[in-house]
Amino acid sequence: MAEGKKSTVQIAAELAEPVLSQMGLTLWDVTFAKEGSVWVLRYLVDKEGGININECEEFSRAVEERLDQADPIQQSYTLEVSSPGVERELTRDWHFEALMGQLLSVRLIRPVEGVRDFVGTLTGYQDGEITLLLDDDLEMTFRKSEAAYVRQYFEF
Repeated sequence: MAEGKKSTVQIAAELAEPVLSQMGLTLWDVTFAKEGSVWVLRYLVDKEGGININECEEFSRAVEERLDQADPIQQSYTLEVSSPGVERELTRDWHFEALMGQLLSVRLIRPVEGVRDFVGTLTGYQDGEITLLLDDDLEMTFRKSEAAYVRQYFEF
């Protein structure tokens, strides 16, 4: 069976792996999307205890060198590197596993009983189904595809 063509995001993630490993960083997410008239390749990187701007800059320089050598992206683009932040968005299955027991903020695409926004503790994630324990001790389960976003909740 022939392997399908890799996406720009997959290639960008693979090119970053040696740099991430060397620097002791985790790739939270990588995206490649058109924003207005500009294409943006965005790496969200993190490490235990958080990442600082100098580490973002060091990663950016190192991964930029690898991207320039491999030249996998035909169009011009802007490279951005940042922390996923304290209210990081959960997009990958492992994000939910990593944040089990944490407070999440969810906005549903369609309201449930007139409400679209919920905050609750992540108590389960399996096969794209997210279970939250809400403040009133009610459990809520919904499909990841029903959410406009799911983010880690941080009380300021």
